[in-house]
Amino acid sequence: MGRALIKLVYKQLINASSTGMFERDVFKATYNEFKLKSQTYNMEGKFKTFTELKANDGRANSLHYKISFAAAYFIEGLNNRIPELVDNLGDAIAFDVAKFELIQSDLTDSKAHNLAINYSTDILTLCDIVGEYLILAKGDVGLTEPAETFVLKLQPNLSISEFHIVDQSTRNTYVPIHANN
Repeated sequence: MGRALIKLVYKQLINASSTGMFERDVFKATYNEFKLKSQTYNMEGKFKTFTELKANDGRANSLHYKISFAAAYFIEGLNNRIPELVDNLGDAIAFDVAKFELIQSDLTDSKAHNLAINYSTDILTLCDIVGEYLILAKGDVGLTEPAETFVLKLQPNLSISEFHIVDQSTRNTYVPIHANN
């Protein structure tokens, strides 16, 4: 297999049953922020869920963005390492960008609060695929160059979000093919 340049995205789901300290902190902070920020779109108190708020006022979609500020402090504390995603040696995978997503919430029931954080990596070189394992190198590494690699198992909530086959004869520049953006 020739080499390809890729970016990965990992979706971390957080809800009332999450047990880690990071997840619990993000859950609590974002739920409290949801209750506060949703008031703008629910002045009469008619609606209780995020879905109802969006159906009533399309501007409620901005809650994804507004609530993300409550999670930003905790995400910054990760030092650009994706929680839950480690290579075969147990080292956390680095992320470049984290994007917050409010999936559902309920003003009267915190157990209905569900969110996700989508972590995107920087450019990685896909050296090979062996079964369900990706052999990767950080950055854009040529075929003839020695490269420090790491191995990552394919797993739920992990996806290749960008892919570009590298033409070794011309060493074309990186032009991403975006998947489901």
